Amino acid sequence: MADKRVFPPFGPLRAFDAFGRTRGIRRAAEWLRIDHAVVSRHLRALEQWTGVPLLDRAAGGLTEAGKVYHDRIAAALDEIANATEALRTGDLPQLSVWCVPGFAFHWLVRRLGAFRDEHPEIDLILRPSDERASFWSDGVDADIRYRLDGTTTPSPPGIRQAELARPLVFPVASPDFVRQATGGLQRIEDLTSLPLLAEENSDEWLAWFAMQGVPVPTVTPAARLWHAHVMLAAAREGHGVALANQFLLEDDLKSGNLVRLGTADGPFPGAAIGAYTLFIPENRWDRPALVRFRTWLSHIAGSFQPCDAPLPPDMVA
Repeated sequence: MADKRVFPPFGPLRAFDAFGRTRGIRRAAEWLRIDHAVVSRHLRALEQWTGVPLLDRAAGGLTEAGKVYHDRIAAALDEIANATEALRTGDLPQLSVWCVPGFAFHWLVRRLGAFRDEHPEIDLILRPSDERASFWSDGVDADIRYRLDGTTTPSPPGIRQAELARPLVFPVASPDFVRQATGGLQRIEDLTSLPLLAEENSDEWLAWFAMQGVPVPTVTPAARLWHAHVMLAAAREGHGVALANQFLLEDDLKSGNLVRLGTADGPFPGAAIGAYTLFIPENRWDRPALVRFRTWLSHIAGSFQPCDAPLPPDMVA
């Protein structure tokens, strides 16, 4: 008996699936790692083959028919990909997790042993990365990012998120730097006269000052160091004041390598200006290994109570 099923050409189908997930021809091309002109040709070819308009080019999205079609073919392609992965790996419960480097280096990596003790059947691969994961092209199962309130971009379509923790951030410096700080600190505004260290830009400093009710229109960092652990290393060397949270400062506060800045009345207050957030593709959200990982991670991050040593009397600037 002849097979009467109708299948569209696979290249145009993948291009359409990529466009539906990423909502853009160039983004779809980046996902598929092909030229955007090829994606455009594939999309036109699929519309010609089906005889149905699938793209709403004026609005930059899908037509109603395109949305319905994409929902169905996306699920089918996901199932094909999952079945193929299971065939190749023997259904090994492997997780690929990307993570913002500072959180991975200072906090998460030392706790992965506990996760492996609880779930020895899961092969967890952790990759610290500055870049957000491109789930569809990188084969990533989960991504952990720090999202600063008010400056974040919305999650891509098909991605779910779970907030892990909203840590307090506060200024810290090395003991020697605090002792040698000229002029002293009488109020929060005085911090602007000191060299302030930052990762990528001044957004976190501006958000922290705003939470303190201090009008600081601009902050020019003394150094932009991109990675949290590099910024904290510079602070330990006495190069300036870093703004960081408990997850990054656990060891330094305990050892006294870094201390909180403040006045004779006590340390400057911390403020929650963002959150560590877990991102997972919606079609993998209920995958058993991911359920175990996000449940474990949400519990330990949400219950984390770091050592927060008070400012020693001889360290008051």
